[in-house]
Amino acid sequence: MICCTNTNNALYFSSIDEIPVKIWEDLGCTKNIYFHPNFLKSLEKNHPKIIFSYVVLVDENNSPIAFASLKIIDFYLNSIKSELDFLKNIGRKLNIFPDKKPLKLLICGNTFVTGEHGVFIKENQNKKVIIKRLAESLNHFVNANKKLKKQIDAFLLKDFAQESLFITDELKEFKYHTFSVEPNMQLKLNDNWKNFDDYLAALKTKFRVKAKKAFKQSLDLRIEDVTLINISQKLPEMTALYEKVASNAEFNLGNFNLETYKHLKEKFGDDYILKSYWLEDKIVGFISGVINNKSLDAHFVGIDYQKNREYAIYQRMLYHYIEIAISKKLKTINFGRTASEIKSSVGAVPQDLTMYLRHKKTITNKILKLFLQRVQPKPFQQKFPFKTIEIKHEK
Repeated sequence: MICCTNTNNALYFSSIDEIPVKIWEDLGCTKNIYFHPNFLKSLEKNHPKIIFSYVVLVDENNSPIAFASLKIIDFYLNSIKSELDFLKNIGRKLNIFPDKKPLKLLICGNTFVTGEHGVFIKENQNKKVIIKRLAESLNHFVNANKKLKKQIDAFLLKDFAQESLFITDELKEFKYHTFSVEPNMQLKLNDNWKNFDDYLAALKTKFRVKAKKAFKQSLDLRIEDVTLINISQKLPEMTALYEKVASNAEFNLGNFNLETYKHLKEKFGDDYILKSYWLEDKIVGFISGVINNKSLDAHFVGIDYQKNREYAIYQRMLYHYIEIAISKKLKTINFGRTASEIKSSVGAVPQDLTMYLRHKKTITNKILKLFLQRVQPKPFQQKFPFKTIEIKHEK
């Protein structure tokens, strides 16, 4: 728990439970599930190794105008899988990026969700001014606590879409550097798709054949709902499958505790999707997802890679997300990061997301800029599976 004195512009809380109901009502943010106290509490409750804090920005009348979720984590640079040996060697010699000692990282954003789900700004606010105040509030949060001031190495604000950069680039005034990792893969659903057959009919022959082949390969798979009644029994196997997937990620800010699913299902019911995939009496995969307004956001998955090729498990999962979204008349599927090429084969296109990082030490921060220039998303071959719709890459 981190205690921080409030300022004229910012209120600080060390737990979701401390935030008064009136603040949530004044912000009007809880229609977005990622800013609902029950969602945030689920994460906080089930990840005790992470230090959670929250900042509420207020105007001159002390009325809430913005909210941000903060986390303090240990981050190992080697968890970025990229061609960075040259810079890592320099950092090692200068004792700036040691291999064994992690960076103590203050993150503004949601480490367990891809996208702009860490900062909420109320309508009719000057967003550029808010972002500047947010940067100032992060500095105060660290500098006002002697222990924290000594511990924190760097500040990270995560996952801003292209259309937000004219606002968030104000962070460069505070010596933040930009970088990108793998994009969010996004599929916008056609209003004419009333069922999955309509989706299949929209595909070019090659991709329709590929989809039907995946369904044929996966015929032996049995799909079951994961419910509050059976989740405890399934979690050990699901966790093992998730950890295999997480270990392959290009960029990972920490592992998700699947115990969180219990709380999310309890609080959000059918708006939190959990499905398990069985081969005879063994779980070989699972999917999870959040229905947020008119979007289905893929959360985490688990896969038995030894069975994946033979039974097309992952492909079947992607099509299952599409089936769910169409049946619920949603507008968008956010498939998240990783496996960009196969996601593009079902119609998803990349949405680039920008992060901002600053090291507290001036010289180190300048070297960090060089380091980040070498951190690039893994290239992939974009597929265009639809007959007539050409979707542009969102940068």
